Amino acid sequence: MRELSIFIDESGDFGPFEKHSPFYVLSLVFHDQSDDIAGHLDKIHDALVTRGLPADHAIHTGPLIRREHDYRLLDMPSRRSIFRVLVDFVRTCEVTHHSWVFSKRELGDTDRLVSAMSRELGMLIRSNSEFFSSWERIVIYYDNGQKEITNLVNSVFNAHLSVEVRKVVPADYSLFQAADLCCTLALLRRKIETSGLSPSERGFFSTPKDSAERALKKGYFKTLDRKRFGA
Repeated sequence: MRELSIFIDESGDFGPFEKHSPFYVLSLVFHDQSDDIAGHLDKIHDALVTRGLPADHAIHTGPLIRREHDYRLLDMPSRRSIFRVLVDFVRTCEVTHHSWVFSKRELGDTDRLVSAMSRELGMLIRSNSEFFSSWERIVIYYDNGQKEITNLVNSVFNAHLSVEVRKVVPADYSLFQAADLCCTLALLRRKIETSGLSPSERGFFSTPKDSAERALKKGYFKTLDRKRFGA
């Protein structure tokens, strides 16, 4: 049975626009279940153990950049290498993604934000209807982190397709962590275009040769663009 897995993650909240939270990001990662990624997963697990983390640790890119939570005791080279491990995973696996960044200032309130997401998601499904209809089974994975997204997934996908929705535990699926990475990189790109990067983001991505902005454009955004799904 040909099965498509779709992993969904988000970044942001449904509260009013605030300077520290101007955007809402939604990312989908698509994976053909017939493609074996066991070797790629082994590389991630080995890299985590080498850096003193459990093999099944779920990589969270935001705290990794800001040196928070599980990463507060790790130095910059270790945190950068973990980030790069996840980037290489996305780059080398046969996966694609689609990400949207919504401006909370422009949309104004939760209802308009949810409507905008519903519209964009529905448009993506309709414009790629031949692709989606080619699968015998479509399974959507989400961690139920925000009820608005849970409702969105159930309503929009089921309005267009026959899908199965499963609650995911992030540590169990590196592909869900890949969706987290796509959210982070999409957000960083929008911040470069608008408000600018934070000091922690500049410190994390800058190199002796390049500014953080240039390093992101050269090394990370290109990977994201090559893996983009749909129009």
